[in-house]
Amino acid sequence: MPKKKIMPVSGQDSRIDHFFSLPGTRTDNWRSLHATARKWTRDPQLQSDVMSAFEALGPNERFFAYPGHKLIATLRDRIESGQADSAVSLVQRISESILDRTYKEDPGDWMTAEAAAEAPPEINTTTLARGQSHRPYFETLFVAPGAATRADHIIDQIRRLRRPEDPFIYEAVVVGSFEEAICAVLLNPAVSAVTLYEGFDLETKGSVPALRQFLTSAGLDAEHLSEDDLPLSLAGAIKKIRPEVDIYLLSDRHVERVAGDPRASDFRRVLYSVEELLELHLCILEGVSDRFRTPFFDNLKKYAMRPISTFHALPIARGKSVFKSDWIRDMGEFYGLNIFLAESSATTGGLDSLLEPTGNIKEAQEMAARAFGADHVFFVTNGTSTSNKMVHQALVAPGDIVLLDRNCHKSHHYGLVLAGGQPLYIEAFPMTEYSMYGAVPLSSIKNALLDLKAEGRLDRVKMVDLTNCTFDGHIYNTRRVMEECLAIKPDLIFLWDEAWFGFARWSPFLRQRTAMGAAEAIETWMKDPASVEEYEKQQKKLGKNPKAAKLLETRLIPDPRQIRLRVYQTNSTHKSMSSLRQGSMLLVRDVDFGEVEAQFHEAVFTHASTSPNQQLIASLDVARRQMELEGYGLVANAIEIALDIRNEINSHPLISKYFRVLGADEMVPAEYRTSGFTDFLDEGISWTDQVRSMHEDEFCLDPTRMTLVCGTAGFDGTQFKKLLAEEFDIQLNKTSRNSVLLQSNINNTRSDVAQLVRVLLQICQNLEKDLARGGENARATFEARVKSLMEDVPNLPDFSHFHDAFRWDAGKKTWEGDMRSAFFSAYYPEGCEYVPLDSPEVDKRLKNGPEMISANFVIPYPPGFPIMVPGQVISKETIDFMRKLDVTEIHGFELAKGLKLIRPDHASEHVRK
Repeated sequence: MPKKKIMPVSGQDSRIDHFFSLPGTRTDNWRSLHATARKWTRDPQLQSDVMSAFEALGPNERFFAYPGHKLIATLRDRIESGQADSAVSLVQRISESILDRTYKEDPGDWMTAEAAAEAPPEINTTTLARGQSHRPYFETLFVAPGAATRADHIIDQIRRLRRPEDPFIYEAVVVGSFEEAICAVLLNPAVSAVTLYEGFDLETKGSVPALRQFLTSAGLDAEHLSEDDLPLSLAGAIKKIRPEVDIYLLSDRHVERVAGDPRASDFRRVLYSVEELLELHLCILEGVSDRFRTPFFDNLKKYAMRPISTFHALPIARGKSVFKSDWIRDMGEFYGLNIFLAESSATTGGLDSLLEPTGNIKEAQEMAARAFGADHVFFVTNGTSTSNKMVHQALVAPGDIVLLDRNCHKSHHYGLVLAGGQPLYIEAFPMTEYSMYGAVPLSSIKNALLDLKAEGRLDRVKMVDLTNCTFDGHIYNTRRVMEECLAIKPDLIFLWDEAWFGFARWSPFLRQRTAMGAAEAIETWMKDPASVEEYEKQQKKLGKNPKAAKLLETRLIPDPRQIRLRVYQTNSTHKSMSSLRQGSMLLVRDVDFGEVEAQFHEAVFTHASTSPNQQLIASLDVARRQMELEGYGLVANAIEIALDIRNEINSHPLISKYFRVLGADEMVPAEYRTSGFTDFLDEGISWTDQVRSMHEDEFCLDPTRMTLVCGTAGFDGTQFKKLLAEEFDIQLNKTSRNSVLLQSNINNTRSDVAQLVRVLLQICQNLEKDLARGGENARATFEARVKSLMEDVPNLPDFSHFHDAFRWDAGKKTWEGDMRSAFFSAYYPEGCEYVPLDSPEVDKRLKNGPEMISANFVIPYPPGFPIMVPGQVISKETIDFMRKLDVTEIHGFELAKGLKLIRPDHASEHVRK
C-alpha cells in the first residue's frame, strides 16, 4: 500500500483561522524563537532570522491574555533595535511561562524584568495575588469597538476590580470584531466568559477564508447579519461553538428591550454599559463559580471532616479498622486517610441517596444535564453496561422489536434478554482486512424499517440502538440517522451508546455528531416554520405511496408536526473524563419522558446498587466541573496528541516501514465519504475539509482513536499488546488480528507521544537487526508471518438467522427473534448438547442437518462482539471463522466441551408450547 503524504503539523501558516495548526504549535514557535535568539547573541548577522521567527508567532497571540501586547511590543522593539541579550532574556521568560503556565500565578511574568524590579508592593492588588492560596485562573473575552485603542483601558479597569476575597483570577482579552471573537473562542481554551459591547465590527482586516466559509455554512456570514443583530448573532454563534461559556452584554440602548428578545437567552446577563463595572465583574465571577460548584463532592468533603460515630454496616468507614490494624494498615497508607473518612452507607447528614436523590446528588445530576445538553442525567456507578440495561428495561416490553448493530457491546444483547425485546440485527460494513466491523449503513436501517412497514408490523418497532462512536472510531451522522428513521416512524426511540465518546460534547467539531448535539439541532429545526415547508415540498416530489426503492435513495425529511423526539445517550464518563472506574452517565432528551419516568425509576432500582460508592459519585460530579471549565482545551489537546502520533508514525522513515496508523480513507469506505475527505494529515486537506466532512459524510472517524497496524511488523494484536505492556510499560486496550487501538485522551501529554515513538523505533531497530542476522531464512519466515496476518485473514461472519422455533411471531422479510426464550431454554441440561468444534459431526450437520442452534452468546476477544447469540442458527461462515481464530479468550465457549447447542427437538417443543 502506498505511503500517505503527510502535511506538516507545525507549518508556518500565520492566518488567524488556521484552527488545525494545533495548540502545541504556539509553544513550539516560542521555543523556536528562543533558540534562534540565543544564536543571535553569538552571531549578529542573525537578527533578521530572529525577526522572522518572531513574525512566525503570527497574529494569533492577540487572542491570549499572556504575554499581552505590551510585552509583545517591548520584544519587537528590542529585536528591531538590536538588543540581543535583553531580547533573549525576555523571550526565555515568556516561553517558559507559557510552557509552565506560571503566568497564572506570578505577577512578575506580566512585566519586563526592569518593570518588575521597580513595581511597588501594591502591584498585587491590580495583578495576580502572589503569596495567596491557589486561585483558579481563566480569561474573559471582551468584544468592543475600537479595541486597538481601548484594550489597555479595559484591561486596566478589570485588574483594578480585583479583590483578595475573589475566588478566581481572570485576565481580559480584547478584540474588536465578530470574526476576531469567533477566532478567540476557538483558539483560546482559557476563555470562560465573554462580554460584548455594542458597536463592534463584523469583519476583521486579516485573511480568514476558512473562518468565513465556516460562518457561511452556519448561516452567520456577512450577508445574513446586520449591525443591529451583531451582539445577538455573535452570542448565538459562540454558544454553538462553546455552549459552556457565559456571555454578557453591555448595552447603552434600552436594555429592557434587548433582554426581552427571545434570542437574548444566550446571555447570562444584560447590563447597562454606563453602570459601575463592578457589577459585571461580580457577574463573571458568579458565572464561573456556578460551574465550579460540585454539590455532592463539596458536601462529601464537609462530611469527611466531621467527627462521626458510625453504627451502620460499613466497618471501613472512618478508617479505624484499617489504621489500627497490624495487618492491613498498608492499605490505608497507600490510599490515604480521606478516602476512608468519606466512606459511608448513610444517605443523610449531608449526603444523599443515589436511588432516590432529593438533595445534592439530584442537584449534581441537574448540573450535569445542563453541561451535557440533556433534560435529565442519571449517575450510574457500575458502568455503562448497567446504563444500557436500564434503558432497555425501562423502555422495551416483551415482544417489542429493537433494531441494533449485531456488533454492539454485549450489554445491549443481555439487556434485550432481560427485557424480552426481540433483536433485529443489522450488519455493519465489514473491514475484513483488519478483522473488524465498521458501523451500520443508514440504508440498511431504512431497509429494515420499510420491510417491517410493508408487512404491517412497524407498530412493534420500539427502538433503534447503535454505538456511536464505535470502538474503532466510526462516528455516525446522528442527526441524519434520526431524521430519516423518524420520517418512517415518527415515535421511534433512539439509544446511542456513546461509551467512548462522552468527551465529544466539548469539541465544536464533534459535538454535532453526539446524540444530544443532534437532538438539539433537530429540536431547533422543528421550531422553524421552514421545516414544514421542506417536508411538504419533499412529499409533493415523492408523490403518493412511493416505492421502497425511491425512499431508500432519498434523503428523507420527517414531518416536524408528527415527530416525538425521544433520545437516550449513555457514556462511560470514566473512559474519556476524570471519573473513577465504572463511573457512567445516562443522558435523556425524551419529550415523553414523563410517561415512562416511573418505569425508568424501576429500572434504576433493579440495576443500581443500594450501596453505591461515594467516591464514584463524587468523581462524576467533579468530572462535570472539569469539563465545563476546561474541557474545551483538554479535548483540543487530546486531538492534537492524536494527530501528532499519526504524523510521527506515518512519516518516520523506519517506523513507517513496519507500522502505520490507518487513515480515514482506509477506515471509512469512499461511498460513505461523499465530501471527499481522505485523512486528517493528508497533503491539501484543510480544517475546512474536516468541517465539511463532519456536516456531510455518513460516517466520520474520531481523530482520537488510532488503529495501528502491527501485522506488517509480524505481530498479531494480542502479541503486540503484551509486548508493549510487559517490556515497555505502555498500556492499550483493544486488539484485532493484525492491529491494536491507540486512544488519546485528556490525560495524555506530548511526553507520552515521545515515549511511544521511541519504543516503536526501538522495536523496528531490533527487528532490522534480527532480520539482518538471520539472513534469507529469517526474511522468508518473517514475510510468511506477515502474509498470514495481513492476507490470510478469516472472513467475518454475518448474523445468519434465528431458528424458526424462536420466530413464532416474526414476519417473512426480517430476521428478528425471541432471544429471551432461547436464552432460558439453555437452562435445561436435557435440552442442550455439546459438539466439538473440529469434529466431523459439525460438518455433517452443516451439510445435511439438523441445524445447529446456539445455546448462548459466544464472544471472542478480539473482535469482542457476539458471533453467536442464543437461538441463532450456526452457519458455515461462523464455523470457518471460529476454526481460524487463534485467540485464547472466547467467552461462552469451552474448547474441551465444544459448541453448546439447543437440541432441535427441544426447540420444537418450544414451538408447540
